[in-house]
Amino acid sequence: MSIAAPGPEARVYRPAELNREVRLHIEAGFPRLWLSGEISNLARPPSGHLYFTLKDQRAQIRCALFKGNAMSMGFRPENGMQVLVRGRLSLYEPRGDYQLIADGMLEAGAGALAQAFEALKKKLESEGLFDEAHKQALPRWPERIGVVTSPSGAAIRDILQTLARRWPRARVRIYPSQVQGETAPAELVRALQAADRHGFGQVIVLARGGGSLEDLWAFNDEGLARAIHACSTPVVSGVGHETDFTIADFVADLRAPTPTAAAVAATPDGPELLVQLGRNESRLARAIEQTLQRQMQRLDHADGRLRQQHPARRLDELSTRRKELTRRGELAVQRQLDSRQRHLRGLESRLLARHPRRQLDQLGQQVMALRARLDRAANHSIETREQGLATIARALHNVSPLSVLERGYAVVRDSRGRAMTDRKQFTKGNKINILMDEFEVDAEVLAAPRDASLK
Repeated sequence: MSIAAPGPEARVYRPAELNREVRLHIEAGFPRLWLSGEISNLARPPSGHLYFTLKDQRAQIRCALFKGNAMSMGFRPENGMQVLVRGRLSLYEPRGDYQLIADGMLEAGAGALAQAFEALKKKLESEGLFDEAHKQALPRWPERIGVVTSPSGAAIRDILQTLARRWPRARVRIYPSQVQGETAPAELVRALQAADRHGFGQVIVLARGGGSLEDLWAFNDEGLARAIHACSTPVVSGVGHETDFTIADFVADLRAPTPTAAAVAATPDGPELLVQLGRNESRLARAIEQTLQRQMQRLDHADGRLRQQHPARRLDELSTRRKELTRRGELAVQRQLDSRQRHLRGLESRLLARHPRRQLDQLGQQVMALRARLDRAANHSIETREQGLATIARALHNVSPLSVLERGYAVVRDSRGRAMTDRKQFTKGNKINILMDEFEVDAEVLAAPRDASLK
């Protein structure tokens, strides 16, 4: 199909001209208006302006909120947030984009939700649900942790990654629940009560990722607050971001700012403990080595003193002196044998009284006494160090999982070697394996499980 060229009466527009006229018509035809919808595609460039799309289930419109108006808002817009936006319709001429130039923004329904939040908070606080006296202490070395959250959200991934990094020895059981929407409060209550009733977890982590006030509203439910307060198991809440507070945070035994922080608060830092244990082991080894070195120095010093006072040295001195006296005596005998004979017998008597054998016996007794003292000191030091090492070994043994089996406990496993903790796993005729401290036995379930008499 062919068309005729425009005549002289026809106006031919250029894109810029058409966009300018369309913008003027739009701005003149629509006064300032309010628009309700959900934020998406939010962008925050360095200029401080905000660019986003406001959408509902069937359509969307581009919006721009310039820096001057954005700075006056009392909240931080985020994707997925329901808001009320005030502004004027316009058209961005370079691209021909239809848009809303906003000059203000409010959270949709935030005022009513905030009032309901404060009313419930005041009510529960007056009943004592927030009192510190009701807060339970968290276990220092938890071996089992229950997690109440959505099984498909980012929160559970962050929690599992954090637990695997900090405290991999802990077993984790997830109690799934919706964390947003009309059914979420009831599901959260059922999941939390199940986690507390089963008794698997020594601590329960109640968590959800960030979102708007509406998104987090399930954690402001009165029924959930009372369920947390009734838990016999300590509860750590990690809901939203650091600036988000819910009623569940006030009732929980410990409030963490994020799901990741909740996992951190519920567990010790395993890698850091290993580092500390290594440091303590190094300090103990250095202390033992230094003690042995000091004892060896004392032994060397005593040996040096003993060598200086050894009887052989004294005997040499006495022998040299005796030879000299003998030589002098022989000369004297030769010169005055007759006149000095009586004097020579006197000298011989004195020499016998001071014979080296007598002094040698005395010095030998002293050496034996010193050696006995040295042996006793060395044995006492070694026994003290051995007792210290035995104390440390007992402490390490007490925290070992093997020590639990030594006290008579057992682990019941199915045919695949997995631990059986759920009563649904125990059916009549089911083959099981019982692991004890030093042996294991195969068995068969003879009857359906019944409630324990100790509970």
